[in-house]
Amino acid sequence: MRRVLVAVLVVAMLLAAVGATALLLLSSSDGTNSSTSPSEVPTTTPEPSATRAPSPGLARFYTQRLDWSSCRDGDLCARLTVPLDYQHLDGRTIDLALLKVPAQDPAQRIGSLVVNSGGPGAPGTDYAAGASQAFGQPLLDRFDIVGFDPRGTGSSDPVDCLSNAQLDGYVAADPSPDTAAERATYAGILRTFGRGCVQRSGDLAAHVSTVEAARDMDVLRAALGESRLTYFGASYGTKLGATYADLFPHRAGRLVLDGAVDLSIGPRELALEQAGGFETALRAYVQDCVDHTDGCFLGSTLDEGLAKISSLLTRIDAQPLPTSSDRQLQIGNAFYGIALPLYDRQYWYVLSAALQQAMSGDGSTLLKLSDLYNSRDDSGGYGNNLIEALYAISCLDDPTAISPAQVPAELPAFEKVSPTFGDVFAWGLTTCDGWQVKSGARDRSVHAKGAPPIVVIGTTRDPATPMKWAVDLAHQLDSGVLIRRDGDGHTGYHAGNECVDRAVEGYLIDGTVPKDGLSC
Repeated sequence: MRRVLVAVLVVAMLLAAVGATALLLLSSSDGTNSSTSPSEVPTTTPEPSATRAPSPGLARFYTQRLDWSSCRDGDLCARLTVPLDYQHLDGRTIDLALLKVPAQDPAQRIGSLVVNSGGPGAPGTDYAAGASQAFGQPLLDRFDIVGFDPRGTGSSDPVDCLSNAQLDGYVAADPSPDTAAERATYAGILRTFGRGCVQRSGDLAAHVSTVEAARDMDVLRAALGESRLTYFGASYGTKLGATYADLFPHRAGRLVLDGAVDLSIGPRELALEQAGGFETALRAYVQDCVDHTDGCFLGSTLDEGLAKISSLLTRIDAQPLPTSSDRQLQIGNAFYGIALPLYDRQYWYVLSAALQQAMSGDGSTLLKLSDLYNSRDDSGGYGNNLIEALYAISCLDDPTAISPAQVPAELPAFEKVSPTFGDVFAWGLTTCDGWQVKSGARDRSVHAKGAPPIVVIGTTRDPATPMKWAVDLAHQLDSGVLIRRDGDGHTGYHAGNECVDRAVEGYLIDGTVPKDGLSC
């Protein structure tokens, strides 16, 4: 759902900002088989051919040296130069921001683990900088964790589409307009967004596709001196990783795709299934309150709890709530505020506190959660360009959209799978109606023929990337290996399941391929 929740990204570090404890480092348990020996899976040992370019025109990019320097809290930063347009290699170049957290046990170092946390649009440098929260100690010991801000995001020539005030309006606006005035406002915002990307970003707006970012990753692999790419991608990062494996199957090494996106489906099916995913997560949250909380504030049954949340959203839509700041909680903010804690079961208690406060007439905590989701600070600025990059990358990959007049016909199907969120996801199908540029790099189905085993992880009650997507992606990839995590929240690794952790760490470190269909 591109208007609101196509931002399928890892949010544990955002949630930590509301005062929650850091994720625990997890020990290992059984969950893999060793039918494939480590020698059968490519290692990351550099070879002389690592910097060999696919074409002569790319040689200057593939042979560049990275100039690492100290940055942030003792990490290392560098810039990687890539062509803006891979069809015109002598033209403009752009620089990508890199951040490396060196392996903590240098004597046992294997190589570089390139990571991407999703979005599309989340800064990968932030993900790497928070590696101690996102990855287990075995990976921190053995790999340099390398994050990069994909083209058009973070500090990598970020795409710009709207002013901060316009972004505030975009986030707060009703994501499912139900009056003529709201529909006119909604359509105007989308037109402004589409025009703004071209006016404020120029040629860059046409060159932030996933395919181009995947080509950048191969330049990064070469600059790191790796003969094959070792990669961990979460959420949208799975789309990026799968695209890389399809473009460069013989350069793919050990790839883990966690919280998988199904690249074979179009925007309508993606939105429909994601709507169902968020409904499933919300139902799990409400049921947990009913079953395990004495006097659950949502009521004594699942249906009663869901009805109370829907009623709250209806009231906010009609009359925004006051907050402790000079801003009101509008319906768009309320939707983001509810969505964010559903990404991680550990933060359901934050959602409960926010809902109880809102039901008492104060929208402060839901507004704070909305701001965290969208990287907005208290001064009215945005810490990164996630919202704009998400829009630009998504619409460049696939500009398919329906007109607002077509939405009513879609509502019954969406409301059937998600009575709470369905209308929002149905309206999300109009998002790219205002997009104004096209890319020669098209979105594509993937098979990665010739690639080594690619581990794909799905979680049964994942709100943002339904389990079905992981099953489908693992089947589409010629060498896909599926891991099922039975649990709540978004993504499966380092989420409290030792079976998943052992499988992932055994694969990345030793090359031990998990049993296909492993259930954790």
